[in-house]
This record gives sequence, structure tokens and C-alpha cells, in this order.
Amino acid sequence: MQIDLVALIVEEYDPAIAFFTGVLGFDLVEDSPSLTNDGRPKRWVVVRPPRAQTGILLARADGEHQRAAAGNQVAGRVGFFLRVDDFDAAYRRMVEADVTFVREPRTEPYGRVAVFLDIAGNRWDLLGAD
Repeated sequence: MQIDLVALIVEEYDPAIAFFTGVLGFDLVEDSPSLTNDGRPKRWVVVRPPRAQTGILLARADGEHQRAAAGNQVAGRVGFFLRVDDFDAAYRRMVEADVTFVREPRTEPYGRVAVFLDIAGNRWDLLGAD
């Protein structure tokens, strides 16, 4: 058993794809036309870190209720955790790409950590070895 996908509500597909692939270095696994439950067009967009099994379904907000949840899917807490092999290189690359960090790097018992915002405003931990 494994978790295959986690949905992340975004405002629009293409800027979210650009952020996850261009800035974070994820792979675009799928971008296929699809339909909403009531027959309107949408896309099935999946991104995934290289060599990872679990992916993120980028779900475009549909309606005001979902738009309000974009960027606040876990009520302002850190809800996503990105572990990298080279913390310093990843941090530097993200800073150069103008990623917003709301907590600067620090060392914890479990390694280095810094908190950043994704394109929708959700909080993520960037994690790496000390």
C-alpha cells in the first residue's frame, strides 16, 4: 500500500506547473484533458519529485469555495515536506528563483530546515541533512 497522489489546489495550471517543474525541479508526469463531474473541461496534471513514488495532483480551483482554500489547505501550518539531497544547493536555487522563505534555514535534531511558500501560498518545509 502507498499514497499515490495528494491534491493541491492552485489558481491556474500553467503557472503551477512552471513553479513545480522549473523552480522545484519536479517532473511533469501527466498533463491530460479531463472533465469535471458536470462535464466542464479541466486537466489532470501530476508532478512528482525525481525518483519519488508519491505525486501531486495540481487541481485548479473550481468555484469560490475552492479558490478560498488555495494557499490555505492546512490552515496556515506547514503541510508539505520536501526532502533534498543537497540542502544548501536547493536553498540557493530557490532563493535565486525568488521563492518566498518565511523562516530562514536552521538546524534541528532531524537536520536543516527552512519554511517556504509554494505558488499558491501553502507552507512547505525544505529539509536536508545537517
